[in-house]
Amino acid sequence: MIASDVVLDDGVVIHHPDLVNLYGCRIGAGSRIGTFVEVQKNAVIGRNCKISSHSFICEGVTLEDGVFIGHGVMFTNDPYPRALGPDGSLQTGSDWTVVPITVRRNASIGSNATILPGVTIGKGALVGAGAVVTRDVPDNAVVAGVPARIVSMAKDAPAGRAIYGEAK
Repeated sequence: MIASDVVLDDGVVIHHPDLVNLYGCRIGAGSRIGTFVEVQKNAVIGRNCKISSHSFICEGVTLEDGVFIGHGVMFTNDPYPRALGPDGSLQTGSDWTVVPITVRRNASIGSNATILPGVTIGKGALVGAGAVVTRDVPDNAVVAGVPARIVSMAKDAPAGRAIYGEAK
């Protein structure tokens, strides 16, 4: 489903529009969205991004231009999620505050990575597959593991080459 409040800039490609859930978000020009992707309200996807299948972009996430999101990447926006409030009633949107995440220009996030609230992933950084990012990632860093740690710097890697967190 693509809700009527979604802003799709020129040249956005959604491979299977019936197999996505997009609402209240903005998708930048030239970006591509895979199947079974959810992008929530107040999320911003920059220009020429690629979001692979089964990924979840929650409220408060900003992806700058040229960001790659692998398959099954999960963003979270609440550091202490709970279903119930102190009185035992179901929580509503007024019971918590979104903690934003920013992924800077040309960064790449490998499949099945999880990005915790309040994190900034730097320009050109690479997050290895399966990593759990618990703190900021510097520009051009390659991080991997649980929790994610710097394993090398990507600034000398050839364009388009996936490193996937291998220490060199």
